[in-house]
Amino acid sequence: MKKYAFNLPNILTYGRIIAVPLVVLCFFWEGHLKSSEPARWAAFTIFTIASITDFFDGYLARIWKQTSNFGRMLDPIADKLLVSACLLLLAADRTIAGWSLWAAIIILCREILVSGLREYLAELKVSVPVSRLAKWKTTAQMVALGFLLLGDAVWPDITIFGFAVLTLLGLVLLWIAAILTLITGWDYFRAGIKHVID
Repeated sequence: MKKYAFNLPNILTYGRIIAVPLVVLCFFWEGHLKSSEPARWAAFTIFTIASITDFFDGYLARIWKQTSNFGRMLDPIADKLLVSACLLLLAADRTIAGWSLWAAIIILCREILVSGLREYLAELKVSVPVSRLAKWKTTAQMVALGFLLLGDAVWPDITIFGFAVLTLLGLVLLWIAAILTLITGWDYFRAGIKHVID
């Protein structure tokens, strides 16, 4: 662990964890929850940089042969912290509201279920690899959250069904991500349940 703790791939992962409170702080800069235009742009910028590191940390670790158990453990934790914090933040400021809250709940519940299952299977020395569909799910989540963080900071006067354009795109992508989340969650559960049941 000491050998790889401060290599560049893991530093990028640490940066993604540090981005979580920074994104939240953007919305609380004035001492209370307020999603002003500068706050949304700042949160979007931090979130976008953090999301890009999600690709590069794994990619660099593989090509530089710096993969480690520590990095494999920390990477999904960083992803889940970032996604969960943004979902809660956007629900708190009512960017995600009404029926769209169900999409956020589906995503959060799946992340908790899969994390618990992975932890249990790790004790049994059973690995559940990340599927290609799960990577598409993560991409859909990140793009959706990026649009939702910007919200009405871009083209606020152009609305569709009462939503700013980017907010509507973000909500549609959030539902797509939620559907992919259900599918991949079931795949993980089906692959792992045979090891849970004696």
